[in-house]
This record gives sequence, C-alpha cells and structure tokens, in this order.
Amino acid sequence: MNVYRFDEERARREKARKAQEPQRPPSPRAVNLPDVILWLGGVMVVIHAVRSLLLPENLDRWVLALFAFWPEKYAAFFNLSPLALLSSIWGFVSYSLLHGGVTHIMFNLAWMAIFGTAVARRFGTGRFLLLSALCAVGGALAHLATNWGSPSPMIGASAAVSGHMALAIRFVYEFGGPLGVFRTNDPRAYFVPAQSLQKCFRDRQVQVFVGIWFGLNLIIGLTSSAGAGAPASVAWQAHIGGFLAGLALFPLFDPVPRRR
Repeated sequence: MNVYRFDEERARREKARKAQEPQRPPSPRAVNLPDVILWLGGVMVVIHAVRSLLLPENLDRWVLALFAFWPEKYAAFFNLSPLALLSSIWGFVSYSLLHGGVTHIMFNLAWMAIFGTAVARRFGTGRFLLLSALCAVGGALAHLATNWGSPSPMIGASAAVSGHMALAIRFVYEFGGPLGVFRTNDPRAYFVPAQSLQKCFRDRQVQVFVGIWFGLNLIIGLTSSAGAGAPASVAWQAHIGGFLAGLALFPLFDPVPRRR
C-alpha cells in the first residue's frame, strides 16, 4: 500500500514538473509548402521519370496519344474510336500532368510552388485541385479555339499554373496579405478579404505583374511556331486561357467573404 502511494505521488510530481516546463515550439518543416503542392508536384515528377527512363518509345507515344491534348481529335470527333473519344474528354485535364523535358517540368513546378502555395493555403486541398483542373480546362479551350485541327499535342501544367497566378493576385497584394503592405508570417495573411476585380487591377503591383506576364506571352506567341507533326508547341494561348479562367473562378470559390 505504501509503495502504491509512493509511486502515485512521484507520478503526480513528475506531471506537475512537466507542466511547468516551457513548451518547445514545433520544429519547422524542411520544405514549407502545403502537402497538396508537394504530392501533386511529386506525381508530375514520377510520371515524367517513368516516361523518360522506363517506358520504351512506342509506349510513351501511346501515353501521349491517350493523355495529351490533341486539337485534331475534336475536328474528327464523330469519327473517333471509343477509346480516342474518351481520351478527348479526359485530355482536357490529363495533359497538365505530362511534360516535355526536365526544364519544362522544373519551370512549372517552381511557379506552382510560388503561386500555387498561396492558392492552396487560402482555398484548401479540395478547392485547389478543382480550381487547378478547371484552369487546365480553360487553357485547353483557349488552345483549341486558336489551333483547331492542329496535329501537334499540347502538354504541361502551364495553363493551371497561370490560373494559380490569376487566383493569387486577387489577394496576395492586399493590405496585410502575404505580399501586401505590413505583411507578416501569420497564416491569416492568406485569408485577407479580396477587393473587386476592378480595384485589384488598379493596384500598381498587379498592373506591373500582369503587364510583364502578358508581354512575355505575346513575345512567345510572335517568336515561336510549331510545324505539323511537332511533338509539342509553346502553348501561349493556353497560358492566357488558364489565367482568364482563374480570374473568372475566384469569386465563385473564394472561402473568404468579400470586402465591403
């Protein structure tokens, strides 16, 4: 009985001592990115690594035939085989998971880490993935409208990432936002109310960013071209389509009430 009381008293004292000790802050993560950015980027890297290192050329061509975005399929839509018909539907999104080379995928991953991080923290995992898919669709539609019947496939996450840029500029430059005046490391900075689109584009930082971005896409469009049968082209129209889709979708999915 005495031994039991002794052990109980010692346990009580140990518990009180631990309660008085200062709490250590959690160790910072080595990579301070949302989980969805990390695993989505990881999926893209794995897909590209498998295509580049493991698949023989004939199987890689089969992957491109089924999962890239081919404008020529829609010009012959009613003559497609059942499998090609299905691929023309999921191709509006699946093309964004494929890339043409290491430089291509690293460039898109870098921009997704910058702008996609802000979007993922504000919208959450589910809405981020849905918005990314819809921006990819917007980019594919813009590319299809300007390249109807083209035999060249389109691949890459550029349209979705362009949508991330459009979504992010609606709030990152706001007062107290991640890139705004008096910004802090407080996670609440990602939830500042967004102003109207009209007021957003009056911001000098937004004007400069959008001007440079559209200028680069215009230069790309004027200086690049893809011949028939080329494996891929610089789909600058898809970039603009994804960007405009992001602007249009922001108020429909924004979880933060609008600023009055």
